[in-house]
Amino acid sequence: TLLYGGVAMNPRDHLRLVYEANPLSFIVEQAGGRGSDGKSRILSLQPVKLHQRLPLFLGSLEDIEELESYGDVQQKVNPGYEV
Repeated sequence: TLLYGGVAMNPRDHLRLVYEANPLSFIVEQAGGRGSDGKSRILSLQPVKLHQRLPLFLGSLEDIEELESYGDVQQKVNPGYEV
């Protein structure tokens, strides 16, 4: 669990930015971690549409920076949902 360290990953375009990813990222960042879409910080993203979906990675600052250093970690083979 994240309580003992580690990373929570959802690489598909599944979670909604405004309703799910932003609140979770805010909580994690207040605890000293970071939320990312695999490329950039979740809280710095501007919504393009109301129900915009994106991948979500949550964890410590160091773990997420390492994850982002791998390049494209988003799973686009099964692109998720269209709203």
